[in-house]
Amino acid sequence: MSTVDVRSFHLGMINAFAEMVAVGLKPLAISPPLTPEEYEAVRADSEKIVKGSGILSFLETSLLVTDLQSPEFTEGKWSILYYKEEETLDAYRSLKDRKRMLEERGPVPPGDLREISKEFMRLLGYPGETIERKLAVGGTEDPYMLLEG
Repeated sequence: MSTVDVRSFHLGMINAFAEMVAVGLKPLAISPPLTPEEYEAVRADSEKIVKGSGILSFLETSLLVTDLQSPEFTEGKWSILYYKEEETLDAYRSLKDRKRMLEERGPVPPGDLREISKEFMRLLGYPGETIERKLAVGGTEDPYMLLEG
């Protein structure tokens, strides 16, 4: 059994996502969830990738949780958001604020969470049929992540 070089794995994903944002395939891309130590290990190279791609990035220490992923997937982890336009980051922050305001009133109604989830997936560049298919599963689908060991 081979051991995965987790840092290289993360940087490979970051590079691929940065390219998709740079060429306009995705308005927003998200790094894999990183522990603070993993973030520090990739930070400088992520910044080089961002600069070389002509895009922007933002360190998110509390990623918006929607029907796209489980809360456990990102709990205690940081993610780097990649985008070209400030409006994209503003739209993400607006969704996060909208969910936070709903949570302050009590449990988020499923219909509201579904709409926030749809808008988040559109920001990530998912086609409409993919969004509907992911939401029809009736739960979250955490992406496959290679783990060390």
